[in-house]
Amino acid sequence: MKILFEITRQKSQAEKPYVQSVELETTDTTVARALELINAGQLSDDPVQWDCSCRQKKCGACAMLINGRPRLACDTMLSEFPNGKVTLAPLRKFPVVRDLAVDRSVMFDALKKLGAWLEDEAGEDGTGMAYDASRCLQCGCCLEVCPNFYAGGKFFGASALTPASRLIAQASKEDGKRLSNTYKAHFYNGCGKSLACRDICPAGIDTERLLVNSNAAAVWKRSLRKNKK
Repeated sequence: MKILFEITRQKSQAEKPYVQSVELETTDTTVARALELINAGQLSDDPVQWDCSCRQKKCGACAMLINGRPRLACDTMLSEFPNGKVTLAPLRKFPVVRDLAVDRSVMFDALKKLGAWLEDEAGEDGTGMAYDASRCLQCGCCLEVCPNFYAGGKFFGASALTPASRLIAQASKEDGKRLSNTYKAHFYNGCGKSLACRDICPAGIDTERLLVNSNAAAVWKRSLRKNKK
């Protein structure tokens, strides 16, 4: 099969992006493998920079815009594009490092600010929510489609919801209070509930379910306790 790739390239933040067209003759494979073949062949002198690690849909590093949609390159087959054309561009919600590689540190900084850890021993989670949340790849696809998220903003997006919801479900009373306060400040108060994150998640995480359970644990149950007092 012959595929025409139109790849957005950018040497640095200071330079303007441009589109480079490359035609590749290959059997049906993933976009990730196609990029490897392109870099080893036609663009060996100036390879396209992109992030990759596991190539098995486990790390989330290869997230990029594929035909305008945020996806994992290792989980996207060329056979999905019968017209023989694939456009590749970096995620737009993060600073571009070079070509298709972006700086996702804003996600990890958010987890630090959120205080997404337990100081006491974890309790039991009888809802299965902790397991569901643990499948998050921290790829950033959810943030790319979120209408409320922007880098440096107070709203941290679904990439922070997943670890927070897991910990809220397992937290002790003191940890639960701390996590609930930061959850309300950095997620609950900013989420517009468009659920675009649920529809785009490569891991298939039901963020609506996490949202409902986390709101119940972090907001409504605590509000009821305060009112009873």
